[in-house]
Amino acid sequence: MEKIPDGFKDEKAIVLPYSIRDFQAANMLTENVYVTHIGYYPCAKFHFRDRKAGAREHIIIYCEEGGGWIEIGGEKFILSKKQALIIPASTPHVYAADKQFPWSIYWIHFAGRHVERYASITGRVLNTEEGPTNNHGFRIDLFESIFQNLGNGYLPDNLEYSSVCLQHFLASFMYVPQFNRLSITGEQDVVNSCISYMKNHLEDKLTLADIAGSVNYSPSYFGAIFKERTSFSPIEYYNQLKIQRSCSLLQFTDLKIKEIAFKLGYYDAFHFSKAFVHEMGISPREYRTRYK
Repeated sequence: MEKIPDGFKDEKAIVLPYSIRDFQAANMLTENVYVTHIGYYPCAKFHFRDRKAGAREHIIIYCEEGGGWIEIGGEKFILSKKQALIIPASTPHVYAADKQFPWSIYWIHFAGRHVERYASITGRVLNTEEGPTNNHGFRIDLFESIFQNLGNGYLPDNLEYSSVCLQHFLASFMYVPQFNRLSITGEQDVVNSCISYMKNHLEDKLTLADIAGSVNYSPSYFGAIFKERTSFSPIEYYNQLKIQRSCSLLQFTDLKIKEIAFKLGYYDAFHFSKAFVHEMGISPREYRTRYK
């Protein structure tokens, strides 16, 4: 039988740089629990993982559709639609999608000083159908909020908000009846609108004037409020988003490094590699080897 760890149509994932994980571990608002990896694998046919030494972080797998199985320390668990399971850190495990009805899964690797608080829901199948209503949509909104905020870059506000959302996401499995009575709302401000504009133009070469003009602000005024909010200039942040997109292209496509550089508006592969090392601490080639 064919077995693959990842590589599925419409999959998405973010692997946070080690420097960002170190920041989260030292930040008072994120140190208790924070994301290190996050992703979604739809209809993951032939999905298979075998970690003989376990992972450094806890892993939560939430099955949206289909099914699969997870073996932890020799004990096998069947995971079905709207069920989840948390694999404890440093624990040998194997998991795979069902052969006939492969799962679609949301997954998060998480760490922190107080992950033991979730011991009561670790290492067992978690059902989410209890209560007067099933709030699956709200739970997915929380996941998407984590993913989108991390996808918008690693400014402290995004990391802190993602940590809070992660705690809420985990609490949704610990306190199912209470969670199923909740709802969620949200709104977007000027800075977030510009970040969205940047993300939609990562293959272009935007200037500060372009970015500020997207919300009808002057470049100087917008640059000042953006840096006050994010600690980065708009162009620094834009380049950070380009590197994040390049990580996805390195991990999930077979594009050559020079093709990725050209696609994201870099002068050449050398300038792209230099920018990548500055942000990620390793070269694009090393990143691809490690995570593809």
